[in-house]
Amino acid sequence: MMINFLNRGKFLSILKSINIWDVIVIGGGATGIGIALDSSSRGYKTLLLEQSDFSKGTSSRSTKLIHGGIRYLSQGNIKLVYEALKERGFLLKNAPHLVKKKEFIIPIFNWKTGALYWTGLKLYEWLSGSLSFGKSKFLSRNDIIKKVPEIKPNNLKGGIIYYDGQFDDSRLAINLAQTCVKKGGILLNYFKVKNLKKEKNKISGVLAFDVENNIEYSIRSKVVINATGIFSESIYKMDENKCSLSIKPSQGTHIVLNRSFFSSESSIVIPKTSDGRILFCVPWYDHVLVGTTDTFLNKIILDPVPLENEINFILKTFKKYFIFNPKKSDILSAFSGLRPLFYPYGSNNTNTKAKDISRSHKIIISKSGLINIIGGKWTTYRKMAEDVINKAIIVGNLYKKPSITKNLKIHGSNYNEKEKNNIYWKKYGEDEYNIKKLICENPILGNKLFPNSNFCFTEAEVIWMVRYEMARTVEDVLARRFRLLFLNAKKAIEIAPKIASIMAKELSKNKDWEKSQINYFKKLAIKYYYPSSYN
Repeated sequence: MMINFLNRGKFLSILKSINIWDVIVIGGGATGIGIALDSSSRGYKTLLLEQSDFSKGTSSRSTKLIHGGIRYLSQGNIKLVYEALKERGFLLKNAPHLVKKKEFIIPIFNWKTGALYWTGLKLYEWLSGSLSFGKSKFLSRNDIIKKVPEIKPNNLKGGIIYYDGQFDDSRLAINLAQTCVKKGGILLNYFKVKNLKKEKNKISGVLAFDVENNIEYSIRSKVVINATGIFSESIYKMDENKCSLSIKPSQGTHIVLNRSFFSSESSIVIPKTSDGRILFCVPWYDHVLVGTTDTFLNKIILDPVPLENEINFILKTFKKYFIFNPKKSDILSAFSGLRPLFYPYGSNNTNTKAKDISRSHKIIISKSGLINIIGGKWTTYRKMAEDVINKAIIVGNLYKKPSITKNLKIHGSNYNEKEKNNIYWKKYGEDEYNIKKLICENPILGNKLFPNSNFCFTEAEVIWMVRYEMARTVEDVLARRFRLLFLNAKKAIEIAPKIASIMAKELSKNKDWEKSQINYFKKLAIKYYYPSSYN
């Protein structure tokens, strides 16, 4: 059965018809979906199971950058930077509707450090080779002030421009899932793995629960891959009571401000903050994203909350470099994601700082054949997936086929580049045509959900997200498809009842469902709306 879009009902029918899968992937973030795509595109029967929505966790909470990672150069991790820069180039080629080149500026306040930055960025440029995004160059003090009028001129000597990539993380996750489906893969959200199945002490499948329909499934597979990020330990413990994984979660927090605080189209990089990290100030969907932090946590949760000291640190650092002084009441949204930092079991060094732990991925195969993938970053998701499936071929004794994802166009990439008159629709790629077809059939669906606002969201998009992108909840639409929760939490709360009403009709839900969705979303969104959370 050929399916071009995400359709949960059809996927459930296919699940029931297949006796044994080649590959089951647990986890629907960047890593898991990337693995499912690599697997299905090689021709393996592939099933992905996600306990909530696709990219619900860390994968929707990034700094929205496709980059090599300039700070990893100072750590001496040349291999990771080289690999990431190559993958950055592949992503630009394969998903041009979502990934774009972005100009970054590093301000220079000291000539000695400026020389170090220049050397590092030239190495960064050289490592990217033929996949370079552009040549770095020096700009004078006046040029920097023209480009970034809000920057404080005190002691400013000049700056260096370099180029990296920007994207929409959760929208890319949806497009990767759609591409996977085109290649024969099946993905199910709100489908929780309860346990692992074994035959003769070898992994033979999973016991999983369809959260939406309250049905349990026993599913057989030749290979099972644990790609659950911060939840990797919980899946590993289903395999071995004595866990040899040690995941230390590190929280990264961002705040979102109005563009009045930062009007530049260029992004700014503060290369050395008080905690030794890099702080980014990035224009994103007509807002400005500022972050991030690196704070060890003792508890792993699905919806982490920004800490008071993280917010204070970001605001203090912003104030140090820019003429405006945003207050907590100016924050439109504040969100956090947890990075799964890996330690070999028993070697947890309490003196190690989160920023100093490698972001390279680790593949661990247990005695039973469970494949665990930990670490990594969005930019290198494709290479991580290729490495994992290469291991899966051996573990599952699958017929050997090479990966094709380096040159595989991602769903949405087949759009008309000449039609650049409306940037808003570009993120949908060729699906723009299908959404606008809904509007042609019923013009009322083209009305803005926010009539007197810069937000261009329409009812047609909500219908599209439910029918063809497997949005099942109000949060799915407002957080990961429209991104409004991440841009302006107060506006997201305001529009939630309208979204619930549209979805209820599409999903044949009653008023009680609408009410529970609205109440749940408001409780969630208040965590993003920082002033309400902490005042």
